[in-house]
Amino acid sequence: MTEQQTGTAPDQARETRRRQAGIAAFLVGLVATLTFFAFFPGLPHVIDWGAILVSLAVGALARWAYRSWTTRTAKKAERM
Repeated sequence: MTEQQTGTAPDQARETRRRQAGIAAFLVGLVATLTFFAFFPGLPHVIDWGAILVSLAVGALARWAYRSWTTRTAKKAERM
């Protein structure tokens, strides 16, 4: 029974780190896009609903890209 518990602990820790990194990637994408809309010269310096929706989409795209990249590198490491 203890073998089963120790076998799942590294997987659970890896999934927790992966989830936290996905959240961080989402927040970085969100904040970077909001910052772009707020301070880029030539744009109206107003954060409207369109900018918020685009920022959410960019954050989701950043999260998806990060998770895809980590999955791909993990599969490469397993093959070696």
